[in-house]
Amino acid sequence: MPAANDQPITLDLMRQVFYSAVVCDALDALGYPHQSPRIQLKPLTTSGVLIGRCKTTLWADMAHRDPQPYELELKAVDSCQADDVLIAAAGGTTRSGLWGELLSTAARRSGCVGAIVDGAVRDVSKMTTMGFPIWALGTCLYDSKDRNRVIDVDVPVEIDGVLFSPGDLVVADIDGVVVVPRAVEEQVVRFAWNKVHDENVVRQAIADGMTATAAFQKYGVL
Repeated sequence: MPAANDQPITLDLMRQVFYSAVVCDALDALGYPHQSPRIQLKPLTTSGVLIGRCKTTLWADMAHRDPQPYELELKAVDSCQADDVLIAAAGGTTRSGLWGELLSTAARRSGCVGAIVDGAVRDVSKMTTMGFPIWALGTCLYDSKDRNRVIDVDVPVEIDGVLFSPGDLVVADIDGVVVVPRAVEEQVVRFAWNKVHDENVVRQAIADGMTATAAFQKYGVL
């Protein structure tokens, strides 16, 4: 691995080796066992890993005509910065496709690297073609206008009881989504980095003929 113990582990380095499960293991080890929503947020447009900083939006269902449609969601995408991941906390709503191709295009222009949507999205084929990573519960054809709207931006939000705060590190892949609180980010990142290295050693030892039991007894890694 290119980062020594005294060197910073950048987002680019994390993207080369991190995956959601190893980050969860690091959080477990440091006493943070509830940092991954158990609902089935799945990648709809990519097979890779998404790593970045939370850019949070809070959504609500609507039952009236919106006098200022899209106002805060446009503000959110236009204020994204490099390496942001747009978090849409919408309570699992499927009333509309909250996110689509045009928002993805605008968010990417501002530096956003992907979106995690606690609800439905649309334009999946187009977002796949443009290579914009999306995690969501599923799809819905309906536009969000007069069905759902953003009611706050850049505030702590919850998805399935897990807190996502602005600027938190978030990691997502095929296994799920995990968020790392700022207070323990440095420790979690270093622990996860070291565990990836240790797992590589164990994997090679087993490939070379060591039993899984012997490998665990020697290295303490599973």
